Amino acid sequence: MRVVFIGTGEIGIPSLEHLAASRKHELAGVVTQPDRPAGRGLKAQPSPVKRAALGHHLQIFQPEDINRPAAIAQLRYLRADVFVVVAFGQILSREVLGIPTRACLNIHASLLPRHRGAAPIQAAIRSGDRHSGLTLIWMDEGLDTGDILLQKKTVIRLDDTAQTLHDRLAHMAPDALDEALFLLESRKAIRIPQDPSQATYAKKLKKEEGHILWNQPQRGVDRHIRAMNPWPGAYTFIPSPEGPRLLKVFSTIHSFCAQGKPGEVLRTDEHGILVACGKGGLLLREVQLEGKRRIHAADFARGYNLPTGTILG
Repeated sequence: MRVVFIGTGEIGIPSLEHLAASRKHELAGVVTQPDRPAGRGLKAQPSPVKRAALGHHLQIFQPEDINRPAAIAQLRYLRADVFVVVAFGQILSREVLGIPTRACLNIHASLLPRHRGAAPIQAAIRSGDRHSGLTLIWMDEGLDTGDILLQKKTVIRLDDTAQTLHDRLAHMAPDALDEALFLLESRKAIRIPQDPSQATYAKKLKKEEGHILWNQPQRGVDRHIRAMNPWPGAYTFIPSPEGPRLLKVFSTIHSFCAQGKPGEVLRTDEHGILVACGKGGLLLREVQLEGKRRIHAADFARGYNLPTGTILG
């Protein structure tokens, strides 16, 4: 079958690479977002999907709006049997969805209908879900509301961050996509309607959502820290003579017996910085003071002269 890949983020790269190497299907083209300013110099940078596609000398289209007539004409020109959409970043209109002859499939990084929206991986970790996974849906005009074709499940590990879960799901996707394309080609694909009463929504994250709320139980704080890694990064504020300074926190260890005011530094030693939560506490292991490099929390505490009783905010 002729497949057009539509995506932007890194999570889609294993699927793109798999399609590019496939002998069963023809990758007719790639659609991704236009180059965007990024980095300190704010120079226009290609999306991760574009960088991967360039290595395979594929046709690449970068419409500002995929639903405009010019973009629709380009898509029709590709004569696709299937559109495969992964983390593209634009809503597809009914006209676009009707272009492929077989299906327009979306690979979504959650077990739908749970965690529809832009940040399903972070939402699953923050919520304390035991499982995450991939859902391949028949796309409609709603936001992740289409009928389910198939799902693949993975356990969320106690040390999973948004990055590690993202990477695992990304590498699960090619096999799931192979199965979905086989079902389509053999006319065995099914449609399972989603139960809207079970739906939750994971909105796009903002930088300020990384702020740690120490009055939450230790498990909740730990999940928040892991969900915010790598972006936007979990952070707290530490007092200084010049005013509060931002301290990023990357990893922790639970301490169930810790007692103190939320955010209170209870101990600093060679193991890290013990901070009280609303219930229990967390031993901070890796931290980064704004403008500095990422280091072990014990080294930071020694260099910063962090006294016990300090309240992190």
